Amino acid sequence: MRKPLRVVLTTAAVLVALPALFLTTTTVVNAIATPVESASITPYGHRVEVDGKKMNVVVSGHGPQTIVLLPGLGTAAPGLDFRPLIDKLSPRYRVVAVEPFGTGLSDPTSVPRTAANIDREVHAALQKLHITRYVLMGHSIAGIYALTYSAMYSHELIAFIGIDSSVPGQPGGDQPLPTGTLATLRDLGITRLLSALAPDPYKGLPYSDATRHQLRLLSLKNVAAPTMIDEMAHTPANFTAARHLVFPTDLPVLLFVQAHNTDVAGWIELHQRQAASVEHGRVIILDGEHYLHHTQSAAIAHDTEEFLTTLSLG
Repeated sequence: MRKPLRVVLTTAAVLVALPALFLTTTTVVNAIATPVESASITPYGHRVEVDGKKMNVVVSGHGPQTIVLLPGLGTAAPGLDFRPLIDKLSPRYRVVAVEPFGTGLSDPTSVPRTAANIDREVHAALQKLHITRYVLMGHSIAGIYALTYSAMYSHELIAFIGIDSSVPGQPGGDQPLPTGTLATLRDLGITRLLSALAPDPYKGLPYSDATRHQLRLLSLKNVAAPTMIDEMAHTPANFTAARHLVFPTDLPVLLFVQAHNTDVAGWIELHQRQAASVEHGRVIILDGEHYLHHTQSAAIAHDTEEFLTTLSLG
């Protein structure tokens, strides 16, 4: 074989082998690191039994009124992620941050992640805690789940408060998410690599170094895990099922909305229409990104108290 051809073939073989070697390495590292990291997660909250599994719940404060917090899609550790808001609300209210199955320290589940199933499980956890009258406060996709929840358990709800919450009919809500790709990246260890290379999303926010470390560990454990992937896969159907749902007209609704959402056309107007559909509805526009409770917790807590007080519920 001529030397130039041999060099070309050798180079080609190396170029083919390197990606395979790289993916083998990331897969092995992921398999080894995952159980080690799981052992480093510090318990918080307490777990209640729902359908034979354990759901983690964080309860803070001792006020006469109860606020139940529900997370957005992809929030790996709701009980920790909501910490800035919990700290602002808990001096006046009892605050209950529920970690649905597949998030935080809650068990995974194979039960399909439909809005109805998620709502039923959350309600069962609250029942175990003897919580029967409360304000439901939800971030992002929890706005869609809250519509089904309010239809199922309206007699228990004092009000709904949305934190940049999703609304029926929002552009793109019913579009499929790349769940297959996410699962493959997880299995190959690429998700772990990208997480290591990406900047810390909690840096500069009101979280301790220890909490940020735990958030990272729980993100690696839960993001793109089967339960969360299944919830993502059900998201288009959950949006479609909620397309014609509205809150009960006598349920007070307060919606905190980010001022400049360039991803969803008519974002503020969608929320204004939703607020106008009930007897006591209000929209408050705040500067900030989608996770408003990371940077606007003080304002959210203040305006929540003011809103509930006007209803003689503060």
